Amino acid sequence: MTVAIWLTKDSKVLVQGMTGSEGTKHTRRMLAAGTQVVAGVTPGKGGQHADFDGVRVPVFDDVAGAIAATGADTTVVFVPPRFARAALVEAIDAGIRLAVVITEGIPVHDTTACWAHCLAAGGRTRIIGPNCPGIASPGASNAGIIPADITGPGRLGLVSKSGTLTYQMMYELRDIGFSTCVGIGGDPVIGTTHIDALAAFQDDPETDAIVMIGEIGGDAEERAAEFIRRHVTKPVAGDIAA
Repeated sequence: MTVAIWLTKDSKVLVQGMTGSEGTKHTRRMLAAGTQVVAGVTPGKGGQHADFDGVRVPVFDDVAGAIAATGADTTVVFVPPRFARAALVEAIDAGIRLAVVITEGIPVHDTTACWAHCLAAGGRTRIIGPNCPGIASPGASNAGIIPADITGPGRLGLVSKSGTLTYQMMYELRDIGFSTCVGIGGDPVIGTTHIDALAAFQDDPETDAIVMIGEIGGDAEERAAEFIRRHVTKPVAGDIAA
Protein backbone atom coordinates (compact mmCIF):
# COMPACT_ATOMS: atom_id res chain seq x y z
CA MET A 1 0.00 0.00 0.00
CA THR A 2 1.29 3.46 -0.90
CA VAL A 3 -0.16 6.27 1.18
CA ALA A 4 -0.07 9.72 -0.36
CA ILE A 5 -0.15 11.75 2.86
CA TRP A 6 3.40 12.57 3.88
CA LEU A 7 4.73 9.30 5.38
CA THR A 8 5.09 6.09 3.36
CA LYS A 9 6.96 2.81 3.50
CA ASP A 10 9.66 4.48 1.40
CA SER A 11 10.25 7.36 3.83
CA LYS A 12 13.81 7.44 5.18
CA VAL A 13 13.82 8.66 8.75
CA LEU A 14 16.57 10.22 10.85
CA VAL A 15 16.21 10.87 14.57
CA GLN A 16 17.59 14.04 16.15
CA GLY A 17 18.46 13.14 19.72
CA MET A 18 18.58 9.40 18.99
CA THR A 19 21.16 8.68 21.68
CA GLY A 20 19.10 10.24 24.48
CA SER A 21 16.75 8.10 26.58
CA GLU A 22 13.54 9.04 24.75
CA GLY A 23 15.19 8.97 21.35
CA THR A 24 16.62 5.51 22.01
CA LYS A 25 13.36 4.09 23.31
CA HIS A 26 11.22 5.35 20.47
CA THR A 27 13.76 4.62 17.74
CA ARG A 28 13.59 1.00 18.83
CA ARG A 29 9.79 1.12 18.61
CA MET A 30 9.84 2.78 15.19
CA LEU A 31 12.21 0.15 13.85
CA ALA A 32 9.99 -2.61 15.22
CA ALA A 33 7.07 -1.01 13.35
CA GLY A 34 8.94 -1.30 10.06
CA THR A 35 10.08 2.31 9.77
CA GLN A 36 13.22 2.88 7.71
CA VAL A 37 15.31 4.61 10.38
CA VAL A 38 18.53 5.33 8.51
CA ALA A 39 20.40 7.74 10.79
CA GLY A 40 20.65 9.46 14.12
CA VAL A 41 21.96 12.97 14.80
CA THR A 42 23.71 13.88 18.04
CA PRO A 43 26.38 16.62 17.92
CA GLY A 44 29.72 15.26 19.09
CA LYS A 45 28.83 11.62 18.47
CA GLY A 46 29.33 11.51 14.72
CA GLY A 47 30.98 8.34 13.49
CA GLN A 48 29.40 6.16 16.15
CA HIS A 49 26.64 3.62 15.69
CA ALA A 50 23.58 2.91 17.82
CA ASP A 51 22.53 -0.72 18.13
CA PHE A 52 18.85 -1.64 18.28
CA ASP A 53 18.40 -5.38 18.71
CA GLY A 54 21.02 -6.08 16.08
CA VAL A 55 20.16 -3.18 13.78
CA ARG A 56 23.09 -0.75 13.65
CA VAL A 57 22.14 2.83 12.84
CA PRO A 58 24.89 5.35 12.05
CA VAL A 59 25.06 8.55 14.11
CA PHE A 60 26.07 11.89 12.59
CA ASP A 61 27.05 15.25 14.03
CA ASP A 62 24.58 17.20 11.90
CA VAL A 63 21.49 16.79 9.78
CA ALA A 64 23.15 17.82 6.52
CA GLY A 65 25.75 15.09 6.90
CA ALA A 66 23.09 12.51 7.70
CA ILE A 67 21.05 13.44 4.63
CA ALA A 68 24.10 13.40 2.37
CA ALA A 69 25.12 9.93 3.56
CA THR A 70 21.72 8.22 3.81
CA GLY A 71 19.20 10.13 1.70
CA ALA A 72 16.99 10.75 4.73
CA ASP A 73 13.89 12.81 3.95
CA THR A 74 12.16 12.82 7.36
CA THR A 75 13.37 13.81 10.82
CA VAL A 76 11.86 13.04 14.21
CA VAL A 77 12.99 15.53 16.86
CA PHE A 78 13.49 14.27 20.42
CA VAL A 79 15.83 16.97 21.70
CA PRO A 80 15.20 18.93 24.96
CA PRO A 81 13.11 22.11 24.64
CA ARG A 82 16.05 24.51 24.94
CA PHE A 83 17.74 22.91 21.93
CA ALA A 84 14.63 22.33 19.81
CA ARG A 85 14.75 25.64 17.93
CA ALA A 86 18.33 25.10 16.80
CA ALA A 87 17.60 21.48 15.86
CA LEU A 88 14.59 22.36 13.75
CA VAL A 89 16.31 25.30 12.03
CA GLU A 90 19.20 22.97 11.20
CA ALA A 91 16.82 20.43 9.66
CA ILE A 92 15.05 23.14 7.63
CA ASP A 93 18.35 24.52 6.36
CA ALA A 94 19.43 21.00 5.36
CA GLY A 95 16.32 20.67 3.20
CA ILE A 96 14.48 17.97 5.11
CA ARG A 97 11.06 17.26 3.60
CA LEU A 98 9.17 16.33 6.79
CA ALA A 99 10.00 17.32 10.39
CA VAL A 100 8.08 15.67 13.22
CA VAL A 101 8.69 17.56 16.47
CA ILE A 102 7.80 15.41 19.49
CA THR A 103 9.36 17.71 22.12
CA GLU A 104 6.93 19.39 24.50
CA GLY A 105 7.54 22.58 26.44
CA ILE A 106 9.16 24.50 23.57
CA PRO A 107 8.67 28.25 24.16
CA VAL A 108 6.06 29.68 21.81
CA HIS A 109 8.45 32.34 20.55
CA ASP A 110 10.89 29.59 19.53
CA THR A 111 8.20 27.71 17.61
CA THR A 112 7.11 30.95 15.95
CA ALA A 113 10.69 31.69 14.92
CA CYS A 114 11.05 28.20 13.43
CA TRP A 115 7.85 28.57 11.43
CA ALA A 116 8.96 31.97 10.12
CA HIS A 117 12.34 30.48 9.21
CA CYS A 118 10.63 27.65 7.35
CA LEU A 119 8.52 30.08 5.32
CA ALA A 120 11.55 32.24 4.58
CA ALA A 121 13.31 29.12 3.27
CA GLY A 122 10.47 28.55 0.81
CA GLY A 123 8.20 26.38 2.93
CA ARG A 124 9.82 23.21 1.63
CA THR A 125 9.70 21.50 5.05
CA ARG A 126 6.42 20.22 6.42
CA ILE A 127 6.48 20.58 10.22
CA ILE A 128 4.25 18.37 12.36
CA GLY A 129 4.05 19.49 16.00
CA PRO A 130 5.58 20.43 18.32
CA ASN A 131 4.29 18.63 21.40
CA CYS A 132 2.68 15.95 19.27
CA PRO A 133 2.67 12.13 19.04
CA GLY A 134 3.78 12.17 15.41
CA ILE A 135 2.45 10.51 12.28
CA ALA A 136 1.78 6.85 11.51
CA SER A 137 0.78 5.07 8.34
CA PRO A 138 -0.14 1.63 9.75
CA GLY A 139 1.62 -1.22 8.04
CA ALA A 140 3.98 1.19 6.27
CA SER A 141 5.84 3.56 8.60
CA ASN A 142 5.67 5.23 12.00
CA ALA A 143 7.46 8.49 12.88
CA GLY A 144 7.02 9.49 16.51
CA ILE A 145 5.57 7.87 19.61
CA ILE A 146 2.23 6.51 18.35
CA PRO A 147 1.92 2.84 19.37
CA ALA A 148 2.24 0.68 16.27
CA ASP A 149 0.15 -2.27 17.44
CA ILE A 150 -3.21 -0.65 18.25
CA THR A 151 -4.61 -0.57 14.73
CA GLY A 152 -3.99 -1.83 11.24
CA PRO A 153 -4.03 -0.39 7.74
CA GLY A 154 -7.34 0.73 6.32
CA ARG A 155 -9.01 3.61 4.51
CA LEU A 156 -9.76 6.10 7.29
CA GLY A 157 -7.69 9.24 7.74
CA LEU A 158 -7.25 10.66 11.24
CA VAL A 159 -6.09 14.13 12.26
CA SER A 160 -6.06 14.95 15.96
CA LYS A 161 -4.99 17.73 18.29
CA SER A 162 -4.92 15.34 21.28
CA GLY A 163 -2.28 12.65 21.64
CA THR A 164 -4.26 10.42 23.98
CA LEU A 165 -7.42 10.65 21.91
CA THR A 166 -5.38 9.80 18.82
CA TYR A 167 -4.51 6.47 20.40
CA GLN A 168 -8.04 5.86 21.64
CA MET A 169 -9.62 6.56 18.25
CA MET A 170 -7.10 4.33 16.50
CA TYR A 171 -7.91 1.52 18.92
CA GLU A 172 -11.69 1.99 18.81
CA LEU A 173 -11.70 1.88 15.00
CA ARG A 174 -9.03 -0.81 14.68
CA ASP A 175 -11.38 -3.17 12.83
CA ILE A 176 -11.72 -0.56 10.08
CA GLY A 177 -8.12 0.61 10.00
CA PHE A 178 -6.37 3.79 8.92
CA SER A 179 -4.48 5.11 5.93
CA THR A 180 -2.56 7.71 7.96
CA CYS A 181 -2.95 9.08 11.50
CA VAL A 182 -1.59 12.56 12.19
CA GLY A 183 -1.23 14.02 15.67
CA ILE A 184 -0.77 17.74 15.09
CA GLY A 185 -0.27 18.78 18.73
CA GLY A 186 -2.13 21.31 20.84
CA ASP A 187 0.39 24.12 21.29
CA PRO A 188 -0.66 27.69 20.40
CA VAL A 189 1.68 27.67 17.38
CA ILE A 190 2.02 24.48 15.34
CA GLY A 191 3.20 23.62 11.86
CA THR A 192 0.59 21.38 10.27
CA THR A 193 -3.05 22.23 10.99
CA HIS A 194 -6.34 20.37 10.77
CA ILE A 195 -6.93 22.07 7.42
CA ASP A 196 -3.59 20.91 6.02
CA ALA A 197 -4.40 17.31 6.92
CA LEU A 198 -7.99 17.55 5.67
CA ALA A 199 -6.78 18.81 2.30
CA ALA A 200 -4.23 16.00 2.05
CA PHE A 201 -6.79 13.34 2.94
CA GLN A 202 -9.25 14.80 0.44
CA ASP A 203 -6.63 14.34 -2.28
CA ASP A 204 -5.44 10.92 -1.08
CA PRO A 205 -6.86 8.01 -3.12
CA GLU A 206 -6.13 5.64 -0.21
CA THR A 207 -8.46 7.54 2.15
CA ASP A 208 -12.24 7.13 1.90
CA ALA A 209 -13.37 8.98 5.05
CA ILE A 210 -11.84 11.27 7.67
CA VAL A 211 -11.96 11.52 11.46
CA MET A 212 -11.03 14.86 13.04
CA ILE A 213 -10.41 15.41 16.77
CA GLY A 214 -10.16 18.86 18.30
CA GLU A 215 -9.99 20.39 21.76
CA ILE A 216 -11.57 23.40 23.41
CA GLY A 217 -9.77 26.72 23.03
CA GLY A 218 -9.12 28.71 19.89
CA ASP A 219 -10.99 28.65 16.60
CA ALA A 220 -9.03 25.98 14.68
CA GLU A 221 -11.99 23.63 14.64
CA GLU A 222 -14.38 26.30 13.36
CA ARG A 223 -11.98 27.16 10.55
CA ALA A 224 -11.62 23.46 9.76
CA ALA A 225 -15.40 23.05 9.64
CA GLU A 226 -15.67 25.90 7.13
CA PHE A 227 -12.92 24.32 5.03
CA ILE A 228 -14.79 21.01 5.09
CA ARG A 229 -18.00 22.72 3.97
CA ARG A 230 -16.27 24.36 1.04
CA HIS A 231 -13.67 21.84 -0.08
CA VAL A 232 -14.11 18.31 1.33
CA THR A 233 -16.41 15.83 -0.40
CA LYS A 234 -15.43 12.77 1.65
CA PRO A 235 -17.38 11.91 4.83
CA VAL A 236 -15.93 13.58 7.95
CA ALA A 237 -16.68 12.75 11.59
CA GLY A 238 -15.55 15.33 14.14
CA ASP A 239 -15.13 15.34 17.92
CA ILE A 240 -14.14 18.23 20.17
CA ALA A 241 -12.91 17.05 23.56
CA ALA A 242 -13.67 19.20 26.60
